[in-house]
Amino acid sequence: MTTNRDGLRFVIAGLGVQGAKRRHVAGGQCVATVDPVHEEADFRSLESVRADRYDAAILCVPDGEKKALIDRLVDGGKHVLVEKPMPLDAAWLTDLERRARARSVVVQCAYNHRFEPHIAAVRGLLAEGRVGRPLAMRLFYGNGTVRLVRDSPWRDQGAGIIHDLGSHLIDIVHFWFGGIGDRLDPVAIDRFEARAPDHARLVLQGCDVHPAVMMEMSYLSWRNSFAAEIWGDAGSVHIDGLCKWGPSRLTVRERVLPAGRPPEWTEERVQADPTWHLEFDDFQHRIASGVSTDLSRDRDIAAVLGTAEKEMGP
Repeated sequence: MTTNRDGLRFVIAGLGVQGAKRRHVAGGQCVATVDPVHEEADFRSLESVRADRYDAAILCVPDGEKKALIDRLVDGGKHVLVEKPMPLDAAWLTDLERRARARSVVVQCAYNHRFEPHIAAVRGLLAEGRVGRPLAMRLFYGNGTVRLVRDSPWRDQGAGIIHDLGSHLIDIVHFWFGGIGDRLDPVAIDRFEARAPDHARLVLQGCDVHPAVMMEMSYLSWRNSFAAEIWGDAGSVHIDGLCKWGPSRLTVRERVLPAGRPPEWTEERVQADPTWHLEFDDFQHRIASGVSTDLSRDRDIAAVLGTAEKEMGP
């Protein structure tokens, strides 16, 4: 594949909030932008971009448009980074994986929170056994975007926040433990200011690799918030905040037996959001290294989100 001196040449499809971030990170490697309505876009459709102008695409498009665009790109031998979540179609994901491998292209779903420093650190702490056997978990992710969501016809539909923020939380569990349970059961699903769910409390059922996880997600958290807690039989880990909102704090506690105040250490980070650049670099590294497309994580997430949709009701 031919590339320019700056590396892979990217087309970015969709110039909304995420697309604008992706264009900034790609810098000179972005050779074209595509959007049917945005006045700054170079092209109105992907079909209008000559295939020999680019090597890879970043898709920041509505969920309903993803399948057709991914199919077109992969069948044309292009690498694809697509904003989460992938379409909830296990058979299609399996076939897509086969086609991508046959054409030696990388297809990857973007879950940039994996690259948050403290989220990455917790994965290492769990692998080291710092909490011992995990017993219980809680995750919270909230922002105050409900009015923006309500004004977006393609976002304010279906499972709403469960697909949007919930997919991030499910992926974090998968990232930490290497797998996920197959059920996401509702505790409360609310539609306070939107047509689709804008606040939800769900339980990701435990399995042989992780305990049950209480997940809460909200578009009604007027101050953006993230929290994660894992309690184990040897200690616990706690995250408060993400770097993109700053500060982000990681606390590790060592259990005292039979009871008592645990010793702890805390690390606080105040820095610009590093995740977009790290994910972009990781995607290019996978391509350069010849890594085969693996969509097993996306099939797992699709299965869990699918069970949530069935339980959600009208």
